Amino acid sequence: MTNYTISIFTTNTVGLLNRITIVFTRRRLNIESLTVCETERKGVSRFTIVLKSESRESVEKLVRQIRKLVDVLAVYGYLDEDIVFQETALFKISTPLGGPQLDIERVNKDFNAWVVQWGTDSVVIEKSGTEAEIMEFYHYIKPQGILEFVRSGRISVSKEEKGLVEYLPSEGVWEIA
Repeated sequence: MTNYTISIFTTNTVGLLNRITIVFTRRRLNIESLTVCETERKGVSRFTIVLKSESRESVEKLVRQIRKLVDVLAVYGYLDEDIVFQETALFKISTPLGGPQLDIERVNKDFNAWVVQWGTDSVVIEKSGTEAEIMEFYHYIKPQGILEFVRSGRISVSKEEKGLVEYLPSEGVWEIA
């Protein structure tokens, strides 16, 4: 199975997420992660969707189908080597008095993770990186006592020199790419 990252640029329209996910459902493709945010261009949203597939052809068909949706401005598909990508995770760790000490120096230096909130019985640590880096930290910190764990969807940018919104129609001209 190969990871594919799909970047979808859309107008900010109610119900569009549902229409996009229906395309995945019809093609029997599972969404591994999904992140949506407004881009640097006002009124334009970016969906970053990760899926795994054995067939590049099925992903290309998916991209062509999504391009046909009203309010979709452009769709780009990438392999992992074509993009820079990260995820963020938050770990709420138990730190009871008399319990095992958390090695904050190792957390910072070896795992590039940071304490973002101190409490009397717990701390919250933020770790950004690839899924593999986050899961490596998860296994390191698990014996400490994980009270809560949450991981974001992937965010990514292409390795191309230009920003993707430069390929979109100019503001006010909403043609489908």
